[in-house]
Amino acid sequence: MNQNVRDGGVFIFMNRNQNVMKILHMEYAGLVIYHKRLESGRFKLPAFDENTASITINWQDLMTMVQSVRIKHVKSRKIVNKNLLFS
Repeated sequence: MNQNVRDGGVFIFMNRNQNVMKILHMEYAGLVIYHKRLESGRFKLPAFDENTASITINWQDLMTMVQSVRIKHVKSRKIVNKNLLFS
């Protein structure tokens, strides 16, 4: 796991029951930790890659998973202006 949060790496921590998730990542002003606990059910992570000892997931799919939406049924839309997200 040769990732660095300061180089854009995102770290996901989950409890044994997979109903609590913490996400650590870097934003422009510093480190951010998100914490989410599901009232019911479990988070479903993509397959673990033994070679890299990590999970590969893009940011949009991660945010969809955190919002407890099933990724299979979500259609991606083109973002017209990315600056609108961070203004």
